[in-house]
Amino acid sequence: MEYYENVLGVIGNTPLVKINKVAAEVPGLVLVKLETTNPGHSIKDRMALKMVEDAEKAGLIKPGGTFIECTSGNTGMGIAIAACVKGYKCIFTTSDKQSKEKFDMLKAMGSEVIVCPTNVTPDDPRSYYSVAERLSKEIPNSCWLNQYDNLSNRQAHYESTGPEIWKQTNGKVTHIVVGVGTGGTISGTAKYLKEQNPNIKMIGIDTYGSVFKKYHETGVFDEKEIYPYITEGIGEDILPKNVDFSLIDHFEKVGDKEGAVMARDLAKKEGLLFGYSAGSAFAGLLQIKDQFDKDSVIVVIIHDHGSRYVGKVYNDDWMRERGFLDDELKVKDLIRSKSSKDFLTVQANDEVKTVLEIMKSKNISQLPVEKDGSLVGSITETSVLSHLLENASNGKQGKVSEIMGEPFPMVKEDLACSQLSKFFSKDTPAVIAEDMAGAMHILTNYDIIQAV
Repeated sequence: MEYYENVLGVIGNTPLVKINKVAAEVPGLVLVKLETTNPGHSIKDRMALKMVEDAEKAGLIKPGGTFIECTSGNTGMGIAIAACVKGYKCIFTTSDKQSKEKFDMLKAMGSEVIVCPTNVTPDDPRSYYSVAERLSKEIPNSCWLNQYDNLSNRQAHYESTGPEIWKQTNGKVTHIVVGVGTGGTISGTAKYLKEQNPNIKMIGIDTYGSVFKKYHETGVFDEKEIYPYITEGIGEDILPKNVDFSLIDHFEKVGDKEGAVMARDLAKKEGLLFGYSAGSAFAGLLQIKDQFDKDSVIVVIIHDHGSRYVGKVYNDDWMRERGFLDDELKVKDLIRSKSSKDFLTVQANDEVKTVLEIMKSKNISQLPVEKDGSLVGSITETSVLSHLLENASNGKQGKVSEIMGEPFPMVKEDLACSQLSKFFSKDTPAVIAEDMAGAMHILTNYDIIQAV
């Protein structure tokens, strides 16, 4: 029988996968190191296990103790997995810009999560660095792993990630592209690969609001470079000891929007649901495509899985609120944003007074008219009121069929909202849309206003 003693045995040995459509403009062969196959769906499993085991060997923690770490989520998940297997407790400090999914998954592993403000300096007592350090001093039998300065982080990639890539490419790799946060991945991988071939180029992906690129190019730590950004997992406002700038050949900065949009492109065009920083890595790759040729063998190392970002990068509303979606608002967006999905109709032989009661009780001003299962007309509050007022003296009720107008126009759910205006008029206050599931929805100008 083939099996592992526990989940820690399946960390590493991740596959390389060729990227086709997204990297079509890039000369050479573009491969992705599929780190989502790790048990924690992140490359951080590698260094998390290494840090835990090195702490054990050094006697920094005793059985039943508590690991403490400041994390954007992925390192925390790797530590939590190791802690579950080995019998330790975990407390994680993180910043409030990280996705809720990351917090929830850490809690699901039995960990305590403390959310700290993002927009404070690293030495502020409220920062997630400072809180982690303070807790490690206050809690007996605890160990702050400090992934930023703990060189076991870098060593993990020297021992595993670098050798795997060298073997998988048969020594033909020419470039590595990877986001830089703690610096462990790029520095450890670079050290091993450059020992095999010093001509291999290491390209670090940075983000606007981070200090890495300018420091690498000038040696100046410029606090003016530091400002809030949305991208998760890469960039820093400190210089972690794990970043070996001498091993990195180039830093390329990528904007928040470009990274988010590219992550969605990878999902749609390659079937690869990756995290935010993976989008940044590929956006950066395309920005420097002229640096490669047909003989280039480029390995893009990704950090985590897209499941961490379903409420952010993969959520249309979140993307649209930040101006990251260039596509127009569409009918399907109106349908999704409607508070009520009920599709109400009246029958052609209903009494007009009955229809008025329906409109009053449901607070609606127009209704489709149905007969024998088909939509045959429409009725509005204006026509209902006019009929009832005109016939108030003679008591005539009248049927819907006597005063109904033409059926509301039918539109497709992928129609742009800017095109809806041609359907609306004084006599046509609504349209009807059918969604992918076959359900009908009535839409008005009010729905557009609410969505916008």
